[in-house]
Amino acid sequence: MIPRGQTAVSEAAQEINKLMGLHPKGFDLSLDRITRLLEVLGNPQNRLPRVIHVAGTNGKGSVTAFCRALLEAGGYGVHVHTSPHLVNWHERYRIGLKGGRGQFVDDAVFAEALRRVAEANAGQKITVFEILTAVTFLLFSEHPADAAIIEVGLGGRFDATNVISDPAVSVIMPISLDHQPYLGDRVELIAAEKAGIMKPGHAVVIGHQEYDAVLDVLMSTAERLRCPTAVFGQDYMAHEEYGRLVYQDEFGLADLPLPRLPGRHQYANAAAAIRAVKAAGFVVTEAMMEQAMNCVEWPGRLQRLTEGRLIAHAPAGAEIWVDGGHNPGAGEVIAEAMANFEEKQPRPLYLITGMINTKDPVGYFRAFVGLAEKVFCVPIRGSDAMIDPVILSNSAYDAGLVAEPKSTVGEALDAIREILDPQAPAPRILIGGSLYLVGDVLADNETPPK
Repeated sequence: MIPRGQTAVSEAAQEINKLMGLHPKGFDLSLDRITRLLEVLGNPQNRLPRVIHVAGTNGKGSVTAFCRALLEAGGYGVHVHTSPHLVNWHERYRIGLKGGRGQFVDDAVFAEALRRVAEANAGQKITVFEILTAVTFLLFSEHPADAAIIEVGLGGRFDATNVISDPAVSVIMPISLDHQPYLGDRVELIAAEKAGIMKPGHAVVIGHQEYDAVLDVLMSTAERLRCPTAVFGQDYMAHEEYGRLVYQDEFGLADLPLPRLPGRHQYANAAAAIRAVKAAGFVVTEAMMEQAMNCVEWPGRLQRLTEGRLIAHAPAGAEIWVDGGHNPGAGEVIAEAMANFEEKQPRPLYLITGMINTKDPVGYFRAFVGLAEKVFCVPIRGSDAMIDPVILSNSAYDAGLVAEPKSTVGEALDAIREILDPQAPAPRILIGGSLYLVGDVLADNETPPK
């Protein structure tokens, strides 16, 4: 498996590099090419175990992690498809094992699946993401499991994963502005695209939504398609009470430990997962829920780094977090988590941020005004879509923050150490703004995701 930006040595990485040289980067939203390819492969998407199909602007990865933790706590074998990866391509494909934790796909198996899909495509026009999605269906159809959790890549209606015609449940997580060139410049338009994963008569679980206009679009689509629907805050809910998570739906109430994933936003994500797994037809016991809250993991999302090579650059006693959130909605959620940390243990907050040019940096940074002492803007290694650190610093300044460009994360950590008041508490440092930057950091720190 190959850390991002390093020379390819694995068999699967070599196959992907070949494909990237033959086919265009990015997205080309249509189902025609993936449908044609899957037909040649014998339509493996129709031979999957029960599918939990997840869309949304934010929270997709977290609800996927909670769903997996719940099902594995019940002894179910669970396939999981997510994107993008942090460090290795293999992270996108977790192969379920009955009665135990799934494992990232074996390199030789992955490489062979890539070759089979490329051969079936026969050189026709297609995107690499579509090929990788076809690999998902091929792998998941050929390895027995009880469930397959499949995360949408972009949007919903024309995302390559949306060839799934018979999901056990479609899950729509919080929707806000992101990918406007592809999905539209209003939340209602984006909601309509995400709602495209709903299928007539199939169960839908709607996560917490900030915008009434979004909920209106999702509900009207579900009603038109006659989908049984469960909505956060109406049909199921979760809140903290005396240091515990109280979950409630029409089936009853559960008193649970707080989720292992930090941040209050994870309460709603955990609740959506519980309700989704139930909607998919699985029996969910309180013991399963309790175990899931205690063991759930989702690398790169409010993940605390406590050791590693990169940490040596940081000031002594610094609290370092990484998070791949990259849009205004994610910025608000992450800033709220940082504010909660500040309330419990005051520390000066510094941001180290890198972003790509499809994002809204001013909207992201605005959430940290009055909270962050300073922003250090850095490049994303190997990305031709990154925002130049000088330009990103100007965006942070426009949002009302003090900012400075740096060449690397290590230089930014050194700079924080140099400007610290020796009488002040050790700092809290948030590294984020892009999953690609987080992947670079995890690779450099030698702490790849499990």
